[in-house]
Amino acid sequence: MIRVVVFLAAASFIALGVVWLADRPGQVAITWLGYRADLSVMVAAMAIVAVAVVAVILWSLTRFLMRSPKLFSLAWRERKRRRGYDAVSRGLIAIGAGDARAAQRYAANAEKSLPGEPLALLLQAQTAQLNGDRAGAEDAFRAMAERHDTRLLGLRGLYVEAQRRNDSVAARLAAEEAAKDAPALPWAGQAVLDFRCQAADWEGALAILEGNRSAGTIDRATYRRQRAVLLTARALAAEEENRDAARTLGVDAVKIAPDLVPAAALAGRLLSENGERRKATRILEAAWKANPHPDLAETYAHVRLSDSARDRLSRMQALAKLAPGHTESALAVARAALDAREFATAREALSPLASKPTQRIAMLMAELEQLEGDEGRAREWMGRALNAARDPAWTADGYVSERWLPVSPVTGRLDAFEWKVPVAELGPPAPVVIEAPAEDAPPALPPQELPREVPSPPLGNVAPENGAPRGARSAPRAAPIIPLSAIPDDPGPEPEADADAELAEPKPPDAWQRIRQLFR
Repeated sequence: MIRVVVFLAAASFIALGVVWLADRPGQVAITWLGYRADLSVMVAAMAIVAVAVVAVILWSLTRFLMRSPKLFSLAWRERKRRRGYDAVSRGLIAIGAGDARAAQRYAANAEKSLPGEPLALLLQAQTAQLNGDRAGAEDAFRAMAERHDTRLLGLRGLYVEAQRRNDSVAARLAAEEAAKDAPALPWAGQAVLDFRCQAADWEGALAILEGNRSAGTIDRATYRRQRAVLLTARALAAEEENRDAARTLGVDAVKIAPDLVPAAALAGRLLSENGERRKATRILEAAWKANPHPDLAETYAHVRLSDSARDRLSRMQALAKLAPGHTESALAVARAALDAREFATAREALSPLASKPTQRIAMLMAELEQLEGDEGRAREWMGRALNAARDPAWTADGYVSERWLPVSPVTGRLDAFEWKVPVAELGPPAPVVIEAPAEDAPPALPPQELPREVPSPPLGNVAPENGAPRGARSAPRAAPIIPLSAIPDDPGPEPEADADAELAEPKPPDAWQRIRQLFR
């Protein structure tokens, strides 16, 4: 609409000008080289306009002729550039489709049409990776790393290739260069942090973590968790040389992450050694409420080293009330009760867990039966412990450790260890076999002929009818497989005389040694 108005206004002004000149006729005389021309004003004006138009046309034609070589060169380069970008586009599609031959052909065309272009170098590198040409890929990434506009992309490619050939030095150098050039680059900051952690450079790792937080590459929750883990790692490293510094670092880690079990256990132990028992108790109780763990229970039990076994039992019972119904609460009470020789309390704590025992539960039940003098049941529980489900353990990337570590030994990842049942142990447990049947035992019945309930002998030390040694026991009914339950009328000589001889020998004072001796 505006253009129409402008056009109409211009046309009106031109028309008015023509009318004004027509209403005011005049003469224009031109004398040049002895010639004289008399023209009207209107004709002179039209002649001037015509001369101007012709001059513009001639100048444009002359300028085009003078620039034609350059224009033809630009057109040819533009056509070549379009062909190169078309080759790049088709090559990337071929790489995505997994067509290595087509990708290589398009990469060659792109390199010919776009020598040194970033996209051509990227296509060349990805084609080399698709064909398994690691040297070619590294050459392409190195060429990109030497350019200012593709330096970060080249460093990223060199980092990945170095990791693939397990060259940690080259990978670390590439990551450090990228982090220096672009501190806000997430992968570079995380890679440098992982390398610092693998080298146990906890101070350097903390500095890198602060840089990542300042650059905004990690959120606040991740920053606090990783900082607590690094402070705990520093405390563990300094525990032997400087216990005061280790205690301060452990307390700082607990302030940041109160539910971090290794930090709470370390801080509680060092504070109790320093006489700060109330502070240690508060830290351990807070961590226990968030995450009951055997390390916390062990540290809490020995906050006051001068306490008796009964005092530790009372302490464990108070701790268990902070997480009622949790398995670790029952196990902590049972362990303290066994140490205090409160067998009824230990059995009461373990009874709800005995239906589906794990290895720890079975071992505690075996110790309980042994301390109460029931050798047969102790033997049974030791057998069940062999095939019982695994207890939770510190696990990271398929690696199981007896103690917590700040870094995974498999991948070098920070804060990788979790307290959980190892993945390899998940699934239904294997059938529990208490004892292998003797060679002269009667053959097992088919499944459809098995009796529903097999009576077992009394649990007391009753001598068998045919002179078998006292103390020979059969497995209870609750065992899943009871090969000794079908005892013949004349069992004959006891095949395990050596085991009975060991039982008759004086037992060592340690209950666990007695249990292991029974199991052998």
